[in-house]
Amino acid sequence: MSDSNHSLLLEFLNWVHNRPRTYDEAMEAWQSHCPRQTIWEDAIIEGLVEINRQTNDCGVVLTTRGEAILNAKERD
Repeated sequence: MSDSNHSLLLEFLNWVHNRPRTYDEAMEAWQSHCPRQTIWEDAIIEGLVEINRQTNDCGVVLTTRGEAILNAKERD
């Protein structure tokens, strides 16, 4: 992953962490049609975020792995 994509990924994880986010909100803010900037899709594939389909608004939350990456960055 390039440095710019890694920075965007950390920004995305922090964005999800800051307050509850819905699936629709995440898609609107982070969906990209550029194959080089697929931060939203990469985060799902890498298991860093998950969609909680048990709520009506389908919340997007960090996984344990996503939290670990975000916490490691905060320690740097």
